[in-house]
Amino acid sequence: MNSIKRYLAFVKPYWKEIILTVLIGVLKFGIPLLLPLVMMYVIDDIIFAEALADDEKLSLLFKIMIGMFFIFVVLRPPIEYFRQYFAQFIGNKVLYDIRDQLFTHIQKLSLKFYSNRKVGEIISRVIHDVEQTKTFVITGLMNIWLDLFTIIIAVIIMLNLNVWLTIVAISMFPLYGFSIKFFYSRLRHLTRVRSQALAEVQGHLHERVQGMNVIRSFALEEYEQDQFAKRNGHFLTKAIDHTKWNAKTFAVVNTITDVAPLLVIFVSGYFVITGQLEVGAMTAFVLYMERLYGPLRRLVNSSTTLTQAIASMDRVFEFIDEKYDIVDRSSATPLKRAQGSFEFDNVTFRYNEDEEPVLKNLQLKVERGETIAFVGMSGGGKSTLISLLPRFYDVTEGRILLDGKDLRDYQVRTLRDNIGMVLQDNILFSHSVKANILMGRPDATDEEVVAAAKAANAHGFIMSLPNGYETEVGERGVKLSGGQKQRVAIARVFLKNPPILIFDEATSALDLESEHYIQEALEKLARDRTTFIVAHRLSTITHADRIVVIENGEIVESGSHEDLMVKGGSYQKLFEVQQL
Repeated sequence: MNSIKRYLAFVKPYWKEIILTVLIGVLKFGIPLLLPLVMMYVIDDIIFAEALADDEKLSLLFKIMIGMFFIFVVLRPPIEYFRQYFAQFIGNKVLYDIRDQLFTHIQKLSLKFYSNRKVGEIISRVIHDVEQTKTFVITGLMNIWLDLFTIIIAVIIMLNLNVWLTIVAISMFPLYGFSIKFFYSRLRHLTRVRSQALAEVQGHLHERVQGMNVIRSFALEEYEQDQFAKRNGHFLTKAIDHTKWNAKTFAVVNTITDVAPLLVIFVSGYFVITGQLEVGAMTAFVLYMERLYGPLRRLVNSSTTLTQAIASMDRVFEFIDEKYDIVDRSSATPLKRAQGSFEFDNVTFRYNEDEEPVLKNLQLKVERGETIAFVGMSGGGKSTLISLLPRFYDVTEGRILLDGKDLRDYQVRTLRDNIGMVLQDNILFSHSVKANILMGRPDATDEEVVAAAKAANAHGFIMSLPNGYETEVGERGVKLSGGQKQRVAIARVFLKNPPILIFDEATSALDLESEHYIQEALEKLARDRTTFIVAHRLSTITHADRIVVIENGEIVESGSHEDLMVKGGSYQKLFEVQQL
């Protein structure tokens, strides 16, 4: 029930439209209730009316039919159109609002969350589960009320026709209510399990589509087919469990709704034979049974879809309730333009509480405008260290000071505005080159974009592309080479113009020619800025003001290239191995 209450908060802004839709629906569902009364009138008051001549009967028949055709052909179609239109409009608006909030939520979740979740599962919640909740708006807030209205009006009319027949007609209601309560409590659980199994299939599929080149290169098609079959089979098992229980539900409930009309036919037939009821009234009563139990059958379908919708709501709100690891303190202030001096004060960091620390008691001061290079063997903690600067993670112990103030005392958004990053694998989105550069500063002019590209040594190759700056780069920049992607990434940092730079293996995967262009651009970009570099290729960082050697999460050496080479420690050994 908590999920329903929370979902209604998204529905609340559209309550006027919902009421209007229900009122229109009352007309739509109410008009067909005239048909049994018309049938009774035609049989008892026209066909079997002995006092009327044939021409009078025909005249009355034509008049009543003209009126009915006007109602059903002229009035009912626009009523049906507007009911469907408003119902779908409201449902889609609610889904828009939920997805909009979910995307905001997604952008605030920490990298720790994403490291423990598959992308496909997240997409499943935002797309599939949210879509499933739409039936709650259309069915739960509109159709169910209209069906209940139809049932109530039908019962009132039937009571006026014959009280005893009405009691027979509704005698199965208690058994119907019990069966609904019994079956649908388990159906909700089975629906959630099935949705989770489907999310696992989507997550696995998303990963394999992204890694198709690996599957092909290692000839893993048959193995991956088996892996997919396992997950797909798991989903099939859960889907069949859900289907079995759903089928039992329909079998029991439909049996109940089929028995009631049979009872009415038997009793009403008895009343006609004994002279207690007219044939027309019996016909009308039997027709009203369909108006009574038709909505009940629809309520069975509605209960199924509502159960699925509520189970999807549970999954959506479970996702919304994911806590943020990185949050602003209540006293946090905006960072306008950083000076760029840093101090790592006894910094310790571990990814999870039950794991060993990745960084241990780091002490380091960085002056404004200084270039600091972090080197060491893989797994030593270099990339982890620089991920603390933009607060992708927060320190476990100690603190990092920026311009004499704890990073956590700045609003995280403004902190990241002051940092530009160039990574080993920079993500480009499947838009144009220009759009990707504009991510550095979306309000920049075309001239500023070109200037940034020129500074990054990217303008030349961009102009050689089929559509220049408007060329689509494909998903993750697949249409560009590694060096070209890096230069586009550097261009957007030039456009951003931040006072603090982070280069994480920015040239390690490139050929020598690309490295030359990019190294030149990076050195130009780093001028007069505080710069942090993580590098495995030591020849690219000999110009750094200071080189910090990190081993097993601790600083073991620090100094210029020349000082460390004279010292003859870990750095010298690493450098000489690379030279060899």
